[in-house]
Amino acid sequence: MTRTAPTPSPADLVLRNARIHTVDPDLPAAEALAVRDGRIVWLGPDAEAGRWAGPGTQTLEGHGRLVLPGFIDAHNHVRLGSDDACVQLAGARTLGEIHDRIRAWRDAHPGAAWIEAEAFDYSAIPDGRMPSAADLDPATGDTPAFVLSYDVHTAWLNTAALHRLGVDRDRTSLPFGRAETDPETGEPTGFVKDFAVKGLSRDGHRALRALGVPWASPDRQYGRLAKSLDDAIGYGITTVVEPQNSLDDLALFERARAEGRLRSRIVAALFHPRGTGDADLDDFAAAAERFADDRLRVGPLKLYIDDVVEPRTAALLEPYAGCGRHRGDTFYPPEEFAELLAKLDARGFQCFVHATGDRGIRTVLDAVAHARSVNGPRDARHQVVHVECLDPRDTPRFAELGVVACMQPRHCAPEIAGPGKDWAENVGPGRWHKAWPMRSLHEAGAVLALSSDWNVAEMDPMAGIYTAVTRRPLTGGAAWQPAQALDVATAVHGYTMGSAYANFLENERGSLTVGKLADFVVLSRDILRVRPEEIPGTRAEVVVVGGETVVDRGC
Repeated sequence: MTRTAPTPSPADLVLRNARIHTVDPDLPAAEALAVRDGRIVWLGPDAEAGRWAGPGTQTLEGHGRLVLPGFIDAHNHVRLGSDDACVQLAGARTLGEIHDRIRAWRDAHPGAAWIEAEAFDYSAIPDGRMPSAADLDPATGDTPAFVLSYDVHTAWLNTAALHRLGVDRDRTSLPFGRAETDPETGEPTGFVKDFAVKGLSRDGHRALRALGVPWASPDRQYGRLAKSLDDAIGYGITTVVEPQNSLDDLALFERARAEGRLRSRIVAALFHPRGTGDADLDDFAAAAERFADDRLRVGPLKLYIDDVVEPRTAALLEPYAGCGRHRGDTFYPPEEFAELLAKLDARGFQCFVHATGDRGIRTVLDAVAHARSVNGPRDARHQVVHVECLDPRDTPRFAELGVVACMQPRHCAPEIAGPGKDWAENVGPGRWHKAWPMRSLHEAGAVLALSSDWNVAEMDPMAGIYTAVTRRPLTGGAAWQPAQALDVATAVHGYTMGSAYANFLENERGSLTVGKLADFVVLSRDILRVRPEEIPGTRAEVVVVGGETVVDRGC
């Protein structure tokens, strides 16, 4: 079977001798395709590709390799990114190792005014507790230290930083978070919660910048964005959904576009923190009208209903293991959140709602049900983002309510969340069956939009697909909750068509179909045929965006 445009005149680009997995059920496979004016005009057998070639046609040789639609990473913090100026704490398993890395950085940067670090793991802190300023002080001395957790939901300050940022027992509600206090003394401990909700907001970034934290400066922000964009296109991610931005941040994307760094397409969601008013919504709507092309689109809104399981700030139906009655809180009372979502839905906004705990997820689903009852059903495609701990009774509600499950397979890897890690221990073995139930959601008819959540986890789609398929560590070993594993084709769909649908892009992207944008990737291995253990390390050898070859490793 062949798909063809009405007039077979010479194409700008012809890809031939490839194994094209289209992710289009009407034409699942092809050997060649042709592109004109940035869009696919033909797919079919290799023997017919020559009739699309002319004097000016670029020919791309597939060498029998697997070709997929460009990956669409439905939740990727490219603007937040990873910062080379920070002490890198990823992989530090003990407090002593954290100290060693910070001391080594200090020795290499003796005149630094601040010590900034990223990606500390909660499990590195002894006795299952959260970190304190006293834990940092031996390695940092009198230099203020600002340390972010691997999930960027909390910050860790030393004593000097507490003084520099004006945090004391009378000032614990901060523009960039909520300072935890010692229950006996009332003094701030140095651990700051709600950083993702407040510190990454417009007001939070402005406050950190005014307080002189270098991490929050525009140049540092742009450096993180530019590096992450380079990484994204190198992995074959042709569309990035950046899930949490303020109006201030849009200038960074404009700069990247002007400087030629915006090779992936961007969908930028705008952050809706508590207190956002009608005037803000008007500004959001105006921004959506201003940024509405196929390279940079603004529009969805990002909200939070709960936080994260590791520091026990996600909202659970039952108490955390070993924590008495504590089961976390929602950021809004359920009735208030339901009214808020109905209001946003009535204005036509699509909402991405962060929800990790089973009670948080249920609160969001209840709010969507309320919005539908008030406003009437519409194709809203609201998303529950993360879906880490889902009560089975709520599984069918995703399809029933038209809610997308935006999930990050790497989060459920045993080496990140499994037995012996804070996530699994806080939830307890009796609820492990609720962990990232991707297969149950898929079988119940829910749309899965898969993503990385960079820089919380690796950006590489190969790491995500491998974990979705095996539920094993990247280095091999025992699987965790393997009954929820996906097959490779379903995982690929989640990184392509599922994510396209989740963002109203299914008519333009997500599959290799005549008329759609010519975004595709040529892989070094056929991940649909190799053993799952061979998926990690597979490279994007050629990446094409809109018919333009933007990555070619010459292989």
